[in-house]
Amino acid sequence: MTQRSIINPFFAARTSRKATSPAPLRMPALLKPEQPIYVKLPRAPINASPVPHLTSLYSSPVAGNYGSRAYPGNCGGNLIKDLIRFYDPKSVFDPMTGSGTCRDVCREIGVYCWSSDLHEGADACDASAFPRDCFEFAWIHPPYWRQKLYTMDSRCLSRTPTLEAFLDRYRLLIANCAGALKPGGRLAILMGDYVDRDAGFVSLTHHTKVLAFELGLRQCATDIIRFSHGASSGRKVYRSSFIPGLHDVCMIFEKGAK
Repeated sequence: MTQRSIINPFFAARTSRKATSPAPLRMPALLKPEQPIYVKLPRAPINASPVPHLTSLYSSPVAGNYGSRAYPGNCGGNLIKDLIRFYDPKSVFDPMTGSGTCRDVCREIGVYCWSSDLHEGADACDASAFPRDCFEFAWIHPPYWRQKLYTMDSRCLSRTPTLEAFLDRYRLLIANCAGALKPGGRLAILMGDYVDRDAGFVSLTHHTKVLAFELGLRQCATDIIRFSHGASSGRKVYRSSFIPGLHDVCMIFEKGAK
């Protein structure tokens, strides 16, 4: 297996000089914001995975022709496609389709997809709106609370006024996804953390796991750290000082046998 390696220009500058003639180092902060900084990824162990590049670190700068990049928070479809190729489900549940990213992926690879969205009147938190115990895989990419506002509908997770209200609705969403799965079915949730002046730092990834475990799901794979290529925050300048988040987390849970 070929090791993936991309050179970080800052560290390359350090290692390319002779050890006998050290030179002053320039701080990485002096690099222009648009100048890419690359890292060498660890070597992944060779195994029988049908998707060998699918590891706990996921980088896909090209979004692919899935959904619409103009839709707020669109994550691109390559991670969804790789997860479906890995787990090989025959049916996919997609109750928060947004611009249709998961639906487009399933159409491309020939997998049946039940797709709906609040824009079409289907509330993903309403258990009566969906079939039960029939899907092998479910994908959701919920709002990161109020980070982006998606609709004016008060049922939208991004419109919940408090964290407690968000978590109450989020619990219903995860429960409905679990209810739609067959025993042994898997639920993939892509979630990022949230921060603002009023709420402070909110670890939505932590809350996701707490809710999933309380609902009887078990985590069945490592967290997948997805690098956030193309995030709108990367094109902004902030006056405050903070540690930017450049990733979100895909967590995969399994429904137990009855």
